[in-house]
Amino acid sequence: MRYGLIAGNGQFPFLTIEGAKKAGVSLSVVAIREETDKKIEEVAERVCWVGIGQLNKMISFFKKEGVTKVLMCGQVKHTQIFSDALPDLRMLRMLFRLRQRNTDSLIGAVAEELAKEGIELIDSTFFAKEHIAQEGVLTKRKPTATEAENIEYGLQIAREIARLDLGQTIVIRAKACVAIEAMEGTDATIKRAGMLARGKLTVVKVAKPNQDMRFDVPVVGVPTIQTMIEAGATCLSITADKTLMFDKQKMIDLANKNNICIVALKNDW
Repeated sequence: MRYGLIAGNGQFPFLTIEGAKKAGVSLSVVAIREETDKKIEEVAERVCWVGIGQLNKMISFFKKEGVTKVLMCGQVKHTQIFSDALPDLRMLRMLFRLRQRNTDSLIGAVAEELAKEGIELIDSTFFAKEHIAQEGVLTKRKPTATEAENIEYGLQIAREIARLDLGQTIVIRAKACVAIEAMEGTDATIKRAGMLARGKLTVVKVAKPNQDMRFDVPVVGVPTIQTMIEAGATCLSITADKTLMFDKQKMIDLANKNNICIVALKNDW
């Protein structure tokens, strides 16, 4: 069985390649020209570069490589949907069939196109299980009473926006919503919150109801904590068993150094 990887931006594709190598698996990688770090060529054996809309080229590469299972790892910015990238005919036909162009619809449609060719899109964390957050308080400090109240309030809002596929992150202060994620991503949302109400912020990031682990899995890392420090945020709540933590120990160490609490809670939806 041969595995393929659709690599977006960030660290996730590299962790996946590393995990696959540990498992004795060599990945055939499709790198997205507008998103993927060029260093991917230094760690992957076989790489095919495609434009954001070159769906047919991607599928043709996987078929040539004999790939039957594919992972989609790393973010592709939502704003790329509205970029000047020129989609191929297969992508145009796919987009034309969609009633809406949110993340689930778009990537779900790509999964259908892959399936037509006998290629299965599988759990994106398949080779990265060790990076998934486990339930509990992950730092030295647990949430204060105020932070716990912010988390409880924030979860109500965050779950709703996640259900609507509008974003996964919300920033709370004194049980009031300061910022809600749209297309800009988690770190940009936290920065915006810091500009609006610096200090004493609680960040709540959730998985979607019935989170599809094949794509758009919640991710946090050292940059998340660095952005929280800049914004004056003191607590981060994430979904246990559904959130990837990149450079987990470095992330926790940085949080501890700055008296930031990280807690992973079970999704009870």
